[in-house]
Amino acid sequence: MRRRLLKLALVAAPALFGAACEDLSHQDIGDEINILVRRDDQLVAPATERLAAYRRRAIPQIETALHTSAPTGRLHLVAALDRIADEEATSVLRHVATYDITPEVRQAAEGVLARWASRSGGGLAARARAAEAEIARRRAAGEGPMLFGDGGVPGAPSTVGAPEPVGTPERK
Repeated sequence: MRRRLLKLALVAAPALFGAACEDLSHQDIGDEINILVRRDDQLVAPATERLAAYRRRAIPQIETALHTSAPTGRLHLVAALDRIADEEATSVLRHVATYDITPEVRQAAEGVLARWASRSGGGLAARARAAEAEIARRRAAGEGPMLFGDGGVPGAPSTVGAPEPVGTPERK
């Protein structure tokens, strides 16, 4: 009986440790994203590099943060997606380029897709070109950000609950 339990424990241990590591990476990704959306100083560039090291695993959390961040934070998140340069990010950038209410953020997402599309060969370039075509199709059909008045819903901030980042803006 003890041998069976020992064998079961040895077989289950790697799976349990793998799940624990996944939880840690999820938290670490969230910590890096918090820096990108809450700060606008010298901490942003290193956080972007650390976030890019997670590659594809960071994309779902970045996508979520794009919906709740202030414009400066969204620009930082688009830059992080650019550093990750994964095919899975093209649909996120396509959505941002089509529907984000801030022109600078839309332009940044379009710029990333244009750079990726100009690369020769590979799946990333093909997906980026397809995303650009879809953006053009949606705009031709009249789709885009829902803006009322001078850039948002009257009486409500454009991104509810998202404060502007703190810190001295980094010179670019």
